[in-house]
Amino acid sequence: MKIADSFGDRIFSYVALLLVLFVVIVTLYPFVYVFSSSISDPTAVYKNSIYLWPIGFSLKAYQTILSYPELRIGYANTVLYTVAGTAINMVLTSLMAYPLSRKNLVFRKPFMFMITFTLVFSGGLIPTFLIVKSLGMTNTYWALLIPGAVSTWNVILMKTFFESLPKELEEAATIDGASSIQILSRIVLPLSLPALVTISLFYAVGHWNSYFPAMIYLQNEHLYPVQLFLRKIVLLGQTADITGNQGTETILMAESLKYATIMIVALPIILVYPFIQKYFVKGAMIGSLKG
Repeated sequence: MKIADSFGDRIFSYVALLLVLFVVIVTLYPFVYVFSSSISDPTAVYKNSIYLWPIGFSLKAYQTILSYPELRIGYANTVLYTVAGTAINMVLTSLMAYPLSRKNLVFRKPFMFMITFTLVFSGGLIPTFLIVKSLGMTNTYWALLIPGAVSTWNVILMKTFFESLPKELEEAATIDGASSIQILSRIVLPLSLPALVTISLFYAVGHWNSYFPAMIYLQNEHLYPVQLFLRKIVLLGQTADITGNQGTETILMAESLKYATIMIVALPIILVYPFIQKYFVKGAMIGSLKG
């Protein structure tokens, strides 16, 4: 028999629903506004006439920005940095977290202390730059892949998840003669798919949005990620060389180009997330598991 909700319960449900709707609207409005501005008539965008829906319809901003070689080069570089960087991150993070999750690891506590120490203290920007320069990685792809290859926080999250897995499976595999690498690759990692996908998403988003290391370590524009191109358009407003003239068209197209560039750069992450959402929901709780 269903018990009727009290008046207070109904009020709470309505308030919670209104709050959720408010958060949804506040979250989605910037995306809708940017998208509407990117496909609206440039004159309407220049006059700040866009509030929600597009005014007119024009894909000229997309056609202009997609025909610019610097965007294509930056996009290819960003895809390379994201894919290769995430792969390096996950390999090193897994190989670091798994031994730390074993209670029989020699010097386990000193290792954990040294790792967690870096959460509070770091060498700083200048020492890091000097190390990267002394290793000959400046102005190379490796400058954006190696210095941040391991995240201390993600190692701790992965270690916590590994500790939550049933120990009986590893004990049985050990009795059957499996090595530590075989246990990790054939048992631990397949069971850790939600955590792997979640942490991979953290790393991938970090690589995709990263631009400051490229400003420090790179001088060759052919190595620049697309985020530096986005910075050039959105923050610096350098659109004249894209439109090819200095006249009225450049002034009218400037804002439309900004919004179109934002959509092009943000679109891959927006499209990928729905496919991994089910893993992300499970893996987002890894920090709350008992270690």
